[in-house]
Amino acid sequence: MPTYGVRGLAVAGASAVGAATLCYLLTALFPLVGVRMARSAAEQLDRDVLLGAVLVEVLFTLPYLLALLTAGTLVVIWTWRARKNLDAFPGAVPSLSPAWAIAGWLVPFANLVVPARVLADLLRNSVWQRRQSWLVGVWWVSWLVFLIGDRFVAQAQQQRYDRLTELPRNDAEFGTYVRYYEEALAPRLVPALACLVAGIAFVVLIRRISAAQQDRLARAVPAWPGQPGGPGHPDRPASVAPVPPAPSATSAQIPPGPGGTIGA
Repeated sequence: MPTYGVRGLAVAGASAVGAATLCYLLTALFPLVGVRMARSAAEQLDRDVLLGAVLVEVLFTLPYLLALLTAGTLVVIWTWRARKNLDAFPGAVPSLSPAWAIAGWLVPFANLVVPARVLADLLRNSVWQRRQSWLVGVWWVSWLVFLIGDRFVAQAQQQRYDRLTELPRNDAEFGTYVRYYEEALAPRLVPALACLVAGIAFVVLIRRISAAQQDRLARAVPAWPGQPGGPGHPDRPASVAPVPPAPSATSAQIPPGPGGTIGA
């Protein structure tokens, strides 16, 4: 069975996941910057400062989207390669086919369950330590909290932003922007914390699974006892007594023919 190196891809994927996590934390904490800019706009009655706050938030968001896209691409490739390696490991018994290593991330509703099962397969059949299975649960629960929480928070804040006066003219209307940014931070803390936990847990999973697979590929031997062909396994053929080779024609003795000559 073909195997695939995963060390370099694991480093790149873990780095991208870490970068995406950091960029999201910066976007979640943007209200701290936004409230300062809104107060400055209220003091000066300057709409351009409020527009600047919107542009700064966009600049905070773009690196996160780029890092998320990069991390998603690398993670899907890494997951598929790591899952294909299991097919070459004697004794590995994954519950899902390699196709789900890709489709599990992309198919709606299936992506709420399948990636966790694929990672559990990779951890169980690569690291071979069941006591580490809790790490998959921590990662997946925090990831779902992040996905759902971020969507609800984004929708709620967009509705609040749409109710603001588009062209504020007085202190009261500028004050609504100040309150908007002051109240925007607290709801973002829950998905931000969940994102941080999910990012750390996933980086640890990538590193442990990749290190275990690379070690096994380097040794090219089973990592645990009881594999097919191993000592005491029923699939191992029993020892067979050696069979003497058949005599060749040149070594066989041919009886002499008439007259003492050797028969042809």
